[in-house]
Amino acid sequence: MKSVLTSALRIASVAVGLLSATPQLEAQQGYQPTTDNLQAREQFRDKGFGIFLHWGLYSMFAQGEWYMTNANINHLEYAKSAAGFYPAKFNAAEWVAAIKASGAGYLTITSRHHDSFSLWDTKYSDYNIVKATPFGRDVLAELRDECRKQGLGFHIYYSLLDWHREDYYPLGRTGRGTGRTGQGKWQDYDDFMNNQLTELVRDYDADAIWLDGWWDHDIHPDFDWNFGRMYHNIHQIKPSCLVGNNHHQTPFEGEDFQMFERDVPGANTAGLSGQDISHLPLETCQTMNGMWGYKIIDQSYKSDSTLIRLLVQTAGRNANLLLNIGPEASGVLPSLALDRLSKIGKWMQIYGKTVKDGVRGGIIPPQEWGVTTQRGKTLYLHILDWRSRMLSLPLVEHVRSVKVFDSGRPVPFQQTKAGLTLTFDKAPSEANPIDYVVEVTLK
Repeated sequence: MKSVLTSALRIASVAVGLLSATPQLEAQQGYQPTTDNLQAREQFRDKGFGIFLHWGLYSMFAQGEWYMTNANINHLEYAKSAAGFYPAKFNAAEWVAAIKASGAGYLTITSRHHDSFSLWDTKYSDYNIVKATPFGRDVLAELRDECRKQGLGFHIYYSLLDWHREDYYPLGRTGRGTGRTGQGKWQDYDDFMNNQLTELVRDYDADAIWLDGWWDHDIHPDFDWNFGRMYHNIHQIKPSCLVGNNHHQTPFEGEDFQMFERDVPGANTAGLSGQDISHLPLETCQTMNGMWGYKIIDQSYKSDSTLIRLLVQTAGRNANLLLNIGPEASGVLPSLALDRLSKIGKWMQIYGKTVKDGVRGGIIPPQEWGVTTQRGKTLYLHILDWRSRMLSLPLVEHVRSVKVFDSGRPVPFQQTKAGLTLTFDKAPSEANPIDYVVEVTLK
């Protein structure tokens, strides 16, 4: 995941590095998704909403997930912190229950972030939560089991880049100040990654793999990540496992969903999502506050209304929202994050069926007043900003009825060849400032 502090550097490098890259040579050539994979894609779309969890050794420093490279900490000194990592309050059942109560259908957990520390009992590195810490528990296994028990999808984030290992060579754009002086073999690192991913898909039964870090080698435009091997391996082990890669490009062959960082599809306010929108399932990732990993001074949590409106805006663009939380080092979810989950959950109890469970982006594209979602012949108007008592829509399909979603009260309407006009008792943004939802039934 990209640090806010490095966004400017990354944007500056796009024109030089990314445009000259050749991702088509890296992809899984001739990839044909199986029936199981296609079904998993639709189930992913149906979930509509997920929770991202950035958690690892960096949580101990409470400075965000990029602390190691931002502070140029020697990788051997940083690794010593594992001896003090003991998240005594971690409770997978409580995490999963809180996430499920929010209305989310899946979680995505950082199995290994850029600092190289693994949150599972991997056979391919002793630098993991079971072998290197006094905690000694397999966090991924516990979360997987709870997701299966409570009915959530289990997605796994995996960092492609590494600030600790010396076989991550040539060095990328980041992590240059972490004291690595050796020049290991890239093939060893490539084998290491694929071995770990095999564990995550085969032994931890990942429903999706969320890759991150391709952009670290944008200073080496001819560098080959060998995604053909990686994607083929994942799909061979579990054909239904969805592969996504946060490379900020149009999807490579072999990928099953497309993500957009900090922006809804079609927007690029953060400078990371200017790529074309594909036909694949879509996902927007955004933070609850300002950071991905826990940062003690970052208490600038977005309001529940802002987060709900983001969820609606995302659904109206036919995408899922992956909303991030940075758990504390003790193993608890921050109290403000739990507050937001609870408030989103209360909204979802009433309006959830308008943004998930078979809902897709509506036939009316995003408008100045809001967005639409749709299930079959039922069109939902999510009016986010409209202070007039009348609203005209570019809808030519014949309408059977129009009503306010939560109350069922009929909404007077007139339909002509030019479109549909609705008349309200009160301006929608005054009646419900978060999201005034109108249900339109088509003939």
